[in-house]
Amino acid sequence: MSVLVPLYVHPAEDPAAWHRLIRSAAGTYAVVLNPGNGPGAAPDPAFAAAAAALREAGARLLGYVDSDYGLRPRAAVLDDLRRHQEWYGVQGCFLDRVSAAPAGLPACRGLVRGLRRQGAATVVLNPGVHPAPGYLRLADLTVTFEGHWSVYVSGFSRPEWVTRQPAGRLCHLVYGVPGALVPLAVRTARERGAAVCCPVTGELPNPWSELTPVLNGTP
Repeated sequence: MSVLVPLYVHPAEDPAAWHRLIRSAAGTYAVVLNPGNGPGAAPDPAFAAAAAALREAGARLLGYVDSDYGLRPRAAVLDDLRRHQEWYGVQGCFLDRVSAAPAGLPACRGLVRGLRRQGAATVVLNPGVHPAPGYLRLADLTVTFEGHWSVYVSGFSRPEWVTRQPAGRLCHLVYGVPGALVPLAVRTARERGAAVCCPVTGELPNPWSELTPVLNGTP
């Protein structure tokens, strides 16, 4: 089981969390950098220093980019990736709020091609639900669940075609997990066919600001 780490808190606000992440970076699938709902308006020295330390520790870095369910212009998405690359040295892209509908597939395919041409070695799509089957062929990893533990426990279901997909191509992001149940969340993700996950105890509006169970090596 690998961990995808979206640590959405500023390094100056919680330096201890970032130090723990740097120490465990080599064992992660990737770390998502999100200075300001994307790369931000200008380079952030604290994020640049954290990114450099993560790279040195062996982490794969992904820049957070919002696609707004396919409504953002392609040029804006590609520009976000460019700034992530220039300012923080990311190797790939975490494309958030991806459309899951069949109608959005052609546009997403073209967008991923653009990201690849721009140098994104790793592309992660996050529709947060099971998308139309074609989406999984576009990316290295697809987040097919993002939601609360209560939903993950009682309301999770998956299409039959997903059971035939390689586990290494699927990721589950689960928040609101009771601390004692984080290991159970990891096992549940594995049983449901996802080899990458991130179970956290945090709650909305920003559950990814506190990843202590993950960073302490609980999984």
